[in-house]
Amino acid sequence: MTELSIRIKIGDREYPMKVHPSDEARIRMAGKVINEKIKTYRDQFGIDDKQDLLAMVAFDCLIEKLQIEENNNSVDENVVNKIKSLNDLISRTL
Repeated sequence: MTELSIRIKIGDREYPMKVHPSDEARIRMAGKVINEKIKTYRDQFGIDDKQDLLAMVAFDCLIEKLQIEENNNSVDENVVNKIKSLNDLISRTL
């Protein structure tokens, strides 16, 4: 599969990238979300320093990722416990 050459603008800078066509929409969306978060922090705190804004966005994104992982682990535990309960019920029935 051939790669696409695209440019993603993040914080007033353009970054050239080569991506697989199946990843293009996700990568463009990531750039859009980063820019929206930069704007939110700029408006909310009146910060103009790009490095500070990008650090805050990176921190925010990592917190979101860790929360999602924690939620997924909790769901995984619940699923495993329910499967064990069902297996026990089936074993007792047989």
